Amino acid sequence: MPDQPDARAPLPYDRPTDPAKRHSATLTDGPDRAPARAMLKAIGFTDEDLARPLIGVATTWIETMPCNYNQRRLAEFVKEGIRAAGGTPMEFSTISVSDGVAMGTEGMKSSLISREVVADSIELVVRGHLLDGLVCLVGCDKTIPGAAMALGRLDVPGLVLYNGTILPGVYKGADVTVQTVFEAVGRYRAGTMSAAELWALEQVACPGPGACGGQFTANTMSTALEFLGLSPAGLNGIPAEDPAKDEAARRCGELVMDLVRDDARPSAFVTRGALENAVASVAATGGSTNGVLHLLAIAHEFGIPLGIDEFGEIADRTPILADLVPGGRFVALDIHRAGGVALVARELLKAGLVHGDERNVDGRTLAEIAAAVRETPGQQVVRPIDRPLKPTGGLSILHGSLAPEGCVVKLAGHERRFHRGPARVFDSEEACFEAVKARAIAPDDVVVIRYEGPAGGPGMREMLGVTAALVGEGLGDSVALLTDGRFSGATHGLMVGHVAPEAALGGPIAVVRDGDSILFDIDRHALDLEITEAELARRLAAWTPPGARYTGGVLAKYAALVSSASEGAVTTGRRLAERSARSAG
Repeated sequence: MPDQPDARAPLPYDRPTDPAKRHSATLTDGPDRAPARAMLKAIGFTDEDLARPLIGVATTWIETMPCNYNQRRLAEFVKEGIRAAGGTPMEFSTISVSDGVAMGTEGMKSSLISREVVADSIELVVRGHLLDGLVCLVGCDKTIPGAAMALGRLDVPGLVLYNGTILPGVYKGADVTVQTVFEAVGRYRAGTMSAAELWALEQVACPGPGACGGQFTANTMSTALEFLGLSPAGLNGIPAEDPAKDEAARRCGELVMDLVRDDARPSAFVTRGALENAVASVAATGGSTNGVLHLLAIAHEFGIPLGIDEFGEIADRTPILADLVPGGRFVALDIHRAGGVALVARELLKAGLVHGDERNVDGRTLAEIAAAVRETPGQQVVRPIDRPLKPTGGLSILHGSLAPEGCVVKLAGHERRFHRGPARVFDSEEACFEAVKARAIAPDDVVVIRYEGPAGGPGMREMLGVTAALVGEGLGDSVALLTDGRFSGATHGLMVGHVAPEAALGGPIAVVRDGDSILFDIDRHALDLEITEAELARRLAAWTPPGARYTGGVLAKYAALVSSASEGAVTTGRRLAERSARSAG
């Protein structure tokens, strides 16, 4: 039998509650909570631990990719920082799906859906265990916006740390990334690269842990979260394998305790101005078009109105300043060595293109962060504002008879602003890829891939396998592609995604026929199917929706709830509200 406590000694029940335990006191304090404490003591927590604020450490570690592979180690340093600053960390994990590994397969349908699962699962753990604060460790694409969306729903003090970019591989003396491998597949199919060369490239392209190395979706969203204020300035950009990343993680543990003590919640940082700053960062770095989808979703979860057309308006006034892959020469490691993304903020502030008074979780304003940046002498990655790479940003929003609700085109990697050509229509990514492999796509064609939208796919797959193969075959400068699905951040060429309404919901893309003339006019922000209004109306009236591709499980549930890409493809939006209204009626 354990010793009985001295009846005269004060019990932990009698301690005054730490005022920073705004949520967890309900879970841990007082005689009625003895069963909960007993269970927590079974895994090593002490009375002293449970008297402190309880801080969640959410990781997205998984063994299916390099992108998140260092998070187990980083979580230990985050927890060290939390303990040193007077909190008690509680680590938990959520999921991740690797875009790069799943690309081009049925598995890619799970990728965007995983963003919602990440947000849902973080939300549920924090609500279920009444945690007082939160540090989210993120890596591969959907985990970054998923964590930010969870913070928006919860509004408990917290922050997000990106676990860092992979180092570039080296092949024949040049830096390479996974994008290089995707495009090499096209060169192999075209007969300009041998199987032995392709194998040699795959051996070296991804040399260790970390997320994809160009300004693809992960690094785009990492940049955006620094401009949004949810990630401490300068810490996201430290590469995954840099020893300084461990100290960055420890610093995040300390920092979250400052936020908890001050009750500084995410809603204090994610404002309308901060969202505009984040959009400008995507435009100025030639970032992924997925930034549109994810920032719309984040804005939705924070309850801040943000429309798809505003991305085009901001991009039209924001020059491209960062010379980054896939449209430029350098990788994420290079911008870190140059001084970090704060260099971009500094230059945008000179022209009044971002809001300098927006706050970061590290306590500084964007203007203070920009003023403190240390630029490496002679760096060529970030251009001065008066000598930009391009005068307008790396994306545009188009409307027209093919996209009444809008669509997104990436402009950073090409100069074509006009294209007219005959449609080559495919009802799935696989059907299109087979045509590309068979060399059945001709110059000037407009490749249409439909029924790959959020509801129709479901899951809105990325098309990097198709786009990279077209580039590898030498068609990147002569064909155009449009889809109600998405493109990878590694995509370049005249590629239009997020076409809305999508085919499965009766959008005009559903009635395009082989040979129809399609017009892209970037200067007019137009994407048009060149048939008469009467003919378009006749086709739409005759269209019938296809049967559901999945009738059970998470994909079917997602397809039933997900909103349009023009609204961020969220599962808490308009379609859910409409279903609830019908049920109530």
